[in-house]
Amino acid sequence: MKKLAYLVLAALFITFSAHEANGQMNRRNIKKNNKRIASYRGKKSGFGKDKVYSALGVSLNSLNYFGDLAPTPKKFSTDISYTRPALGVSFTHRFGPRYQLTGGFMYGGIRGSDFESADPNDFDNGAFRYVRNLSFRNRIKELSVVGQVDLFENQATYISRVPWTPYLYAGVAVFHHNPQAQVPQTDLLGNPFSDAGQWVDLKPLATEGKSYSLIQFAIPFGIGARFRINEVMDLSAELGFRYTFTDYLDDVSTDYVDLNMLASEKAKAMSYRSNEVSPVNARIEEIVANRYSGYTGFTTVNGFGHVNTDGTTNMRGRPGDRDIFMVTTVRLTYIIGKSFHRAKFR
Repeated sequence: MKKLAYLVLAALFITFSAHEANGQMNRRNIKKNNKRIASYRGKKSGFGKDKVYSALGVSLNSLNYFGDLAPTPKKFSTDISYTRPALGVSFTHRFGPRYQLTGGFMYGGIRGSDFESADPNDFDNGAFRYVRNLSFRNRIKELSVVGQVDLFENQATYISRVPWTPYLYAGVAVFHHNPQAQVPQTDLLGNPFSDAGQWVDLKPLATEGKSYSLIQFAIPFGIGARFRINEVMDLSAELGFRYTFTDYLDDVSTDYVDLNMLASEKAKAMSYRSNEVSPVNARIEEIVANRYSGYTGFTTVNGFGHVNTDGTTNMRGRPGDRDIFMVTTVRLTYIIGKSFHRAKFR
């Protein structure tokens, strides 16, 4: 019996010792794991295929023109009343935590008018523009590719993207344009036009004696903010500009041309329209006192309120300044090729 008792005690001692040793080892492992967790900073992973996605978008835009037929000579002068709508479609590919590339097509119009926008009581600038009396409309068809950089990054999949983020964008665009103006009632000799009041293309008339391309390049750039609506839809708002490489969105760029060099009576009448202006104050009456009266020996009316170095006042536009238009955009996008499932509860 004693031997049996000793054996039982020995077994209990060994079991207790083993349990105690195992507990000490577990405590050490727990402490070690806690230290590892406390010092863990995460492992950076690439933006894998599961996180890449594409989206289709539709946009409603507004366009504002900045150029030679703006209300004042200031670089960013525009007539807000001539804001014109535009529609757009886009395809976006997100390929990084901050980066996406967007290709788009936009169709819209811009307009400008000296008679409507210039202030005839602004004797230093507006009065000259008022007497210049040029106007235009232009329809823009644009293809663009822009890169966007988000302020807030998203390392997760599309379903866990950030609620909202500001972003910057810039890229390249090619566009087709075609400036037009309305035909006046009569030519410069007083003969009526049969198509008076109709819109005609200005490029074929060569109103400044020069030709220009209707296909042009531009640099789009701006800022925006994108808001998540649900798992697959976003709403974006953008304010941007198109810096173009042409000064002929409005068909106005340099000096008045010798009207005898133009090919038709319509070209002459569309090039020089100060003869249509009626004086509304003494300053306007003074400016138009020597306006056009024939094909030779006439004094043209300067559109910018100063005299050239040789004493002439034949400035029709401001050469060298490229035309710009502003694009304000609201865009709705839908993520394609992805699906999500809501949990079902019984």
